[in-house]
Amino acid sequence: MLFTNKHIATLSLACGISLGLIGCSTNHLPTATLHPSKTTNISEYSYLIGPGDTLNIFVWRNPEISGSFVVRPDGKITTSLVEDISVSGKTPTELARNIEQTLSTYIKDPIVTVSVNGFVGPFSEQVRVIGQAAKPMAVNYQQNMTLLDLMVVVGGLTQFADGDAAKLVRVVNGKQQSYNIKINSLINSGDISANVDLLPGDIIIIPEAWF
Repeated sequence: MLFTNKHIATLSLACGISLGLIGCSTNHLPTATLHPSKTTNISEYSYLIGPGDTLNIFVWRNPEISGSFVVRPDGKITTSLVEDISVSGKTPTELARNIEQTLSTYIKDPIVTVSVNGFVGPFSEQVRVIGQAAKPMAVNYQQNMTLLDLMVVVGGLTQFADGDAAKLVRVVNGKQQSYNIKINSLINSGDISANVDLLPGDIIIIPEAWF
């Protein structure tokens, strides 16, 4: 088989990505679960606030300090009583308790409720798709998200993709692990056994096929 300069350049880039990110690992993931056990990391997932989220903060009996606040790029918000409250990376419940503690300096026994609109979330929680996806992008993670859900969002594969040679990169106990995934079998052949559960921070790498 003859390789053109384009093929060689693409192969070098693919090898560089693979070696830099994931080495030569060939681990496999279990098939996606339709109803995850309550003991799994997936079902225990809680949404974390991130820059760009809109927070509705309600302080009981204190409407003058309640309101809607957009999380700044530095992960903080400013309210009428307190400046520069760090909110990024916290759950809405955690933030509500933190605000109650802060407001207790000014208000007796404050009761705070926090809800989120917009749902941007921290970058660390997003799932990223690079390579030969129709629309490579970062996608906000949602509880119980699977590979099939993600591929619907990114529009599937390009005509040049080698979907069954794709890799999923995941941080496990502080170390990057690589897993083989078969996207072509999943979305073009309907092999549901190729569907896998995703976690926040996962990276999907889809290489180009060799013709």
